[in-house]
Amino acid sequence: MILVTGGMGFIGLHTARSLLDAGESVVLTRFRAWRLPRFLEDELGERLHVEPIDLADGWAVLDLLRRRSVTGIVHLAAPAPGPSPAPEYRSGLLGLINVLEAARQHGVRRVSVASSVSVYSNAGPGPWREGDPLPVESETHTSAEKKALEILALHFADRTGLDVRILRLGVIYGPLYHSMANLPSRLCQAAVRGQPPRLDDVRVGTPYALDVADLCYVKDCAAGIRLLHLADRLRHRVYNLGGGRAVLNQELAEAVRRAVPGAEISLPSRPRHPGAEHAYMDISRIREDTDYTPRYDLASGVADYIAWLREEPR
Repeated sequence: MILVTGGMGFIGLHTARSLLDAGESVVLTRFRAWRLPRFLEDELGERLHVEPIDLADGWAVLDLLRRRSVTGIVHLAAPAPGPSPAPEYRSGLLGLINVLEAARQHGVRRVSVASSVSVYSNAGPGPWREGDPLPVESETHTSAEKKALEILALHFADRTGLDVRILRLGVIYGPLYHSMANLPSRLCQAAVRGQPPRLDDVRVGTPYALDVADLCYVKDCAAGIRLLHLADRLRHRVYNLGGGRAVLNQELAEAVRRAVPGAEISLPSRPRHPGAEHAYMDISRIREDTDYTPRYDLASGVADYIAWLREEPR
């Protein structure tokens, strides 16, 4: 039984599907939200279970591991940003500590902890590799929090012998993403609705035509998480998981227009940053250790997402 924390998030739901397809049983945690997509409905109560839990309650986490006979944990839970960083930091760090300690006490085989491409902010020119030194200073709350979580999780592993792996995820987009924080989802959803996208408050990345992001379709992300978590042998403790190239925002806009002819998309311009073509994560480690290869390029990922948006009620 694999426990996926943050199981009601869009990455968690797709990761559950990928693990189920590999023959695993899965338990998803939920805090306040509840949603179950059609691609999981038939599994509920059979190989898929959902448990309401507050990860701040360490005893509840340990009890869940024991009741469900959990053998591995994919820790995707992340606190929502608020006006003050204190509650966010408190929630993220306490949740991680409780998951790691419960895993240690229960004898879990492996804990895979989600991090982010944002840790490479200010890390210098790419392609970014897992062994690159990371600056102490951080541009965003996500960058700061994920660096802290990585350091604590890996040191916990050193102290206890727990198998902990860090997964640095790129900018993930696709079905069930609902916060509208990143540009791919904003452009795709606006195109399907026949509306121009709102670009003034994009929080993940920027809306400028010549800016770039390491985009990864959520189904590829879920497959990569599954491959890393279930691998019998891994040579490293930190892995990049993304698309493996820098995608121009104008490329993204063109892919949306091909999927939705006539889509109204006009991205603002500003000078391109030097070295932008190298602003992506090197994914050699995960390729070499798991044979991971993204199945979706930009065009097919956007087309699949658009098709889902057209089919699903919103």
